[in-house]
Amino acid sequence: MPAPQDILAGLQSIANDWSLLAILWHGYFAALMLGLVFGLHLKERIVGVLLAIPLFSVSALAWIHGNPFNGILFTVTGVVLLGMAVRLQGESVGISPMRFTIPGAFLIVFGWFYPHFLNDTALVAYLYSAPTGLVPCPTLSIVIGFTLMLRGLRSRAWCSVLSVAGVFYGAFGAGRLGVTIDWILFFGALVAAYAAFSSQLIRRCNGEAAR
Repeated sequence: MPAPQDILAGLQSIANDWSLLAILWHGYFAALMLGLVFGLHLKERIVGVLLAIPLFSVSALAWIHGNPFNGILFTVTGVVLLGMAVRLQGESVGISPMRFTIPGAFLIVFGWFYPHFLNDTALVAYLYSAPTGLVPCPTLSIVIGFTLMLRGLRSRAWCSVLSVAGVFYGAFGAGRLGVTIDWILFFGALVAAYAAFSSQLIRRCNGEAAR
């Protein structure tokens, strides 16, 4: 694995060289949020696919910038989540109880504004070009945030995979790379782990398994 300073330099390069792509990803997540707010009744399977796709963007940029570790992990995680997504039930997504919705909304905002790596430190720059969809932590944060708000897509496996990825990258970013704000992702991922075993979110899956 590269030295921490080399990893940080690579992430900074991605965040600044691909700012136009970051803008597109912000539009992507904004469209998803607006669709949910205005009641498009999106199916769990569709939302799962939409949330898995950004992980492949992180993987591709990691490969391009010489970080095969992130490239491999995000490729594998993306493929696993995509495989889970196409097997989700054909039900419309639902909104979680407040104890999951609130941390989920916080993680979405954190991933959206992720205040790190940009050379342009003006607050307005993070509004539309923070490295969401480009580097691991803000991308996982926003994907976990949507998952928490949408009843975990009623999938224990989905929540579990994301929680493992979030705990690892949150702890690695904060503890190894010194990006202290990544503890937010770490604790958000722990909420996702709790959600994986919440009967309020996963009740339907358990019921179907019992049948």
